[in-house]
Amino acid sequence: MSAFRAALRISRRDALRFKGRTALIMVMIGLPVLVITAVLTGAATTSITSRDKLDSRLGAADARIVTTPFRTAVEQRADGVITTMRQSQRAGRPWTPAEIGTLLQGRLLRYQASIVHARLADGYSRVDVFEADLRDPLTRGMRRLVEGRFAAAPGEVAVSPALIDSGVRIGDTIKTWRPDRSVRVVGVAEHPNRPGLREMLALPEGLLPHQNDGNDSGWLIDTAAPVQWPDVRRLNEVGLGVESRALIERSDTGDSGPRDLHGLVELGVAVVLIVTETVLLAGPAFAVGLRRRRRELAMIAAQGGSGRHLKTIVLADGLVLGGAAALLGAALGIGAGLAVEWFAARRLDWTHGPADVPWASVLGVAALGVVSALTAAIVPAIQASRQSPVHVLAGRAAVDTPGRAGRPVLGAVLVLLGVAALGFALHRGMLSVALASTLVVFGLVALMPWLVQATGRLAGRLPLPLRLSVRDASRHRVRTASATAAVMAATMGAVTLGIGLNSDYVDQEARRNSIVPADTLMVRAWKTDDQGWARVRALVQQKLPGVSLVNGLAVTDAQGEPVYLNLALPGGCTSPCDLRDFPGAVEVADEEVLAFLQKRRDPQAAAALAAGKAVAFSPGAVRDAMLTIQVENGDDKPVTTLRVPAVAAAPAEAGQTGALIPPSVLTQAGLKVQQRTFYAAYTDIDDQRLSTEIRVLIGDQAYALVERGTAESRFVTLLILLGAALVLVLGGTFAATGLAAADMRPDLDTLSAVGGAARVRRLVVAAQAAYISGLGALVGLAAGLVSGIALTWPLTRTVYGRMELFNPGATTIAVPWLFLAGVVVGLPLLAALVAGLFTRTRLVLARRVA
Repeated sequence: MSAFRAALRISRRDALRFKGRTALIMVMIGLPVLVITAVLTGAATTSITSRDKLDSRLGAADARIVTTPFRTAVEQRADGVITTMRQSQRAGRPWTPAEIGTLLQGRLLRYQASIVHARLADGYSRVDVFEADLRDPLTRGMRRLVEGRFAAAPGEVAVSPALIDSGVRIGDTIKTWRPDRSVRVVGVAEHPNRPGLREMLALPEGLLPHQNDGNDSGWLIDTAAPVQWPDVRRLNEVGLGVESRALIERSDTGDSGPRDLHGLVELGVAVVLIVTETVLLAGPAFAVGLRRRRRELAMIAAQGGSGRHLKTIVLADGLVLGGAAALLGAALGIGAGLAVEWFAARRLDWTHGPADVPWASVLGVAALGVVSALTAAIVPAIQASRQSPVHVLAGRAAVDTPGRAGRPVLGAVLVLLGVAALGFALHRGMLSVALASTLVVFGLVALMPWLVQATGRLAGRLPLPLRLSVRDASRHRVRTASATAAVMAATMGAVTLGIGLNSDYVDQEARRNSIVPADTLMVRAWKTDDQGWARVRALVQQKLPGVSLVNGLAVTDAQGEPVYLNLALPGGCTSPCDLRDFPGAVEVADEEVLAFLQKRRDPQAAAALAAGKAVAFSPGAVRDAMLTIQVENGDDKPVTTLRVPAVAAAPAEAGQTGALIPPSVLTQAGLKVQQRTFYAAYTDIDDQRLSTEIRVLIGDQAYALVERGTAESRFVTLLILLGAALVLVLGGTFAATGLAAADMRPDLDTLSAVGGAARVRRLVVAAQAAYISGLGALVGLAAGLVSGIALTWPLTRTVYGRMELFNPGATTIAVPWLFLAGVVVGLPLLAALVAGLFTRTRLVLARRVA
C-alpha cells in the first residue's frame, strides 16, 4: 500500500506539472462521461410520471373527475388513463354537479380544456385553453402566476410565457377563431410541467362554449377522505373517469430502466463501443506521458524500482486522471443536462419535471470512465516496465520490439467472423448488424499494429517527409496503432451510419407517393366564389413575396362538393402491400401545371394532354393505353370509375406517382372544374398556420399543404455525422502526432542542423498526421462500406413495421460519395494541414551521449 500511495502522489504531482497533457487526457476521458451523464439527466428530468403531474392535473384536490361522451361503463388504470370505453348510439345527456354529488360527496370545481386558433403577431396559431377558477385554493399548484393576475371575469385570460415570447403583452386583446371571440390579457402564468406550452387560462365558459361531452371536461373534487379504488369503480360504471391522488401516489413507481433482453443488449453494445473508442483515443495521450517521464521512471528503476513499481506508477496516472476526469465530467454533465433540459422545455415545449439525477446510472458512467482510463494506461504501463534504464539515461529513443506486431491472426479471424455475422445479420435487424460490426471493429484493432508494420516497409519509396514519418510511425507502432485504430473506428462508424441513413432517406423519398415534387406548396379551396379565391391568392402572395404561383384546377360535383380522383389498382399489390404499389392520386391540369410538376417542358406529354389524354407518372397503372380512375364524391356516395386514354411520362422525381387529367374529360363526365388550386416551389412556410388563415378568410373548405422531401433532413444528419467524425478523427490524430513530434524532436533538430528548411519540419509532422489519419480512414472506409451496406437491409426493407426478408428488389443502397470523400479524404488533409501549421520550427541543440 505504501508503494501504491507513493505512486498516487507521483501521479498527482506529474499531473500538475504537465497541465497540457493532463487537460488532454481528462478531455478524452471526461467528455464521453459528460455527454452521457447530460443525456441521462436531461432524459430523467424530461420523463415525468403521473406522480410528477399531480399538481398540474389536480392542484390541491383529492381527485379529478373526467366526463366521457357516453353514459356507459368505462375501464381505467390506477393512474386515471381510460383503457376501454363502450360506445353508444347517441351521446349521453350532460352531467350536473348534483348528479356527481350523489356518486361522490365533496366540494366540486368545474374545469374544461380545448384548443383554439389565436391571432398572434405572426398569424393564427393553435393555442391550448384551460378553463378553471385558478383563484380558488383547490387549484393551488396547477399554474404558477408569474405576473399580473388570473382571470376574474368572462373575456379575461392569463397567458403562458410562450405567448409572451410571441409578442403578447398584458393589456392586449387576442382574437380567436372557433370560437370567434376577443379576450383581454390580464396576467402571465406558467404550466409547471410544460413551460413552453402556448396556453390561455380563463374562467369556465369565459372563452370556450360549455363542454360536457368528454372533450376534456369535468370537475376537481375535494373530499373528506381519500378517493379509493371502490369509489373509482363506482364512477366508472356510469361513464366517468377518475384521477385519484391517493391511488396515483401509491401506484406510480416510475421507470426502472430497460426490462427486456433487447434493451440490455443495446445498452451493452453502446457501453463496449464507447469504452473502446475512449481507450483508443486516450491511449496515445498516456503514451505521451510515458515518453515525457521516461527519464524519471528510469531513475526510479536505477535506484531499485522494479518493473511492477513502474507499472503501478503509470496505472496510477490512469486512476488519478481517470477518476478526476470522471468526477468532473459527471458533475458538469449533471449541470449541463439540467440546463439544456430547462432551456429546451421552454423553447421546444418538452415535458418538464423536478430535477432528477439517475444516480445509479451516473455513477455507472463515471465508473466506466475510470475503467476506460485504467484500460488506456495498461499498454503504456507494460512498456514502462520493459524499458531499458541504460538506453533511456543515455538519451536514446525508445522503439517497439521489431518482431512483434500485434495479434494479426486473431484480428483476421475476428474480421472474418464479423463479416460472416454481417451476412447472417442482414435479415435479423439493426441490433444484429451492430453486434456483427463490433466484431469487425475488434478484429481491425488487433490487426492495426501489423498494418502499421506492413505499410512501414513501403517507406523507402516515398518522398523524404513521408519516409521519415512512416518509418517513425512503424518504429513506434503501439502508439501509432492505437491512434490509427481510434480513427478507424470513428471513420467506420461514420461511414456505416452515413450509408445506412442516406439509403433510408433515399428509400423514403422513393416511397413518398405524391404527384407533386418535393418542396412544393399546394393551396386548394372549394365552395368559394372568384372574389374569395382572389383574397386567398392575395394572402398567399403576401406571405410569399416574389414567389411565382402556378394556377391549377380543382374538381367538384354539380352541388359544389369536392370530388377526389384516384387511380385504380389494375393488378392489385404485392403482399405485404408497399406504398410503391399504389399508383397515387389524379390532378386536373393544363400544360403549365404539367411543366411545373415535371420541372421541364415535355412536348409529347403536353400534346397528349391537349388531345384529351391523361398523363401518368405511374407507368404500371396504364393498361392497353387506358387509365382507370376512381371518382369519390363522399363517404355516403358510391364510387364511380372513368376509363381514360393515357400515356406514360417521366416525372421530375422518383417519388412522384399518380396522373394528370385534362379538364375536358371531367366536364364531359358531368363534373365541374374551377381554378381553385395553385402551386408554388417554396417550403419555408408553416402550412398548418397558412391553412388556418385561409379558413378564417373563406371558410373550412380549403387547405394548404407543403410536400416536404428528405433533402434537408439528409443534409443535417450527414453534417452531424461529419462533425462527430471530425472531433474523433482530429482528436486521435493530434494526440498521436504530438507524441510523434516529441519523439522525433532530436531527429528533426538534426535535420535542421544539417541544413533542412523549416518547411521540411512542418512537412514531416504534417505527413505524420496524414499517415495516421489516412491509414485509419482507409481501413475504416473498407469496413464501413461492408457494414453500411449491411445496415441498409433492416433500414430499407421494413414496410408497415414488417421486414421483407427475401425480396432483393426492396433494398435501397445509396452511397453518399461526397460525404465519404469528406470523411476519408477531407479529414486527413485537414489534420495534416493543422498539424503542419502548428508545428514548432525552432532548432533546439542538445548534447548526445554515445
